[in-house]
Amino acid sequence: MTLAELAFEYLKTLPDDQAREVLDFIRYLKMKQERATIMDLMTAQELTLMHIWDNPEDDDAWNEF
Repeated sequence: MTLAELAFEYLKTLPDDQAREVLDFIRYLKMKQERATIMDLMTAQELTLMHIWDNPEDDDAWNEF
């Protein structure tokens, strides 16, 4: 039996109000995981784009304005 199957077996024994709390918690964990993934992607993008943004050629060009 997988962990998900075992959790589902326990979940089936709970009253609806408690099962709803479990579902809310699962959704919270999923949202937290997705936010962490988004933050990781944003950090990677920032590091990559820093090489484009932070260069002397562009600084000199923008200083003319």
